[in-house]
Amino acid sequence: MKLYYSPGACSLASHIALREAGLQFDLEKVDTRTKKLADGGDYYAVTPKGYVPALRLDDGEILTEGTAIMPFIADQKPAAKLAPAAGTRARHRLHEWLGYINSEVHKTLGGLFNPAATEDMKKMARENSAKRFDFLEKHLSTREYVMDDYTVADAYLFTILNWTKFVGIDLAKWPALTAFQARIASRPAVQAALQAEGLLKK
Repeated sequence: MKLYYSPGACSLASHIALREAGLQFDLEKVDTRTKKLADGGDYYAVTPKGYVPALRLDDGEILTEGTAIMPFIADQKPAAKLAPAAGTRARHRLHEWLGYINSEVHKTLGGLFNPAATEDMKKMARENSAKRFDFLEKHLSTREYVMDDYTVADAYLFTILNWTKFVGIDLAKWPALTAFQARIASRPAVQAALQAEGLLKK
């Protein structure tokens, strides 16, 4: 398999999942502004969507959207327990969480990276992000992970919350989220992914 990624982007969650599962894969860096690959190739030739992540499967098929890629990765290595078994209520809860992180946390916080966003738009994005963080703070104040055990939802939430440091949001206001970030960051697979993407200071 090959993961197309951009350092620190939402593709980091899929990257972490691949390492947590212990799967063999290659990495291909994408410039999300120019839509060019490291070798100068056109990323639109990989996926017409033009954004990361994309996962090239062993048969050459391309899978896109992190919320599809992460459960796919989990299903390749059930023993890693990155997702509850298919068909269980817990599995549906995982998809519930992936949907929430994607539509409410990722998209809301991601709006602060839009160069066309006005100050009013940024203000609204910050206020709405804070509401989501309040909800997550309460949820994580009594547990270590998003669900009962570590899953791909934790890798995804960790990835998106990492963006706060680049948009001037201080997570210290939410101590449970701060503790969650530190807990997930300490995992060997997460450290390896951050290192591979050049996100760790030497």
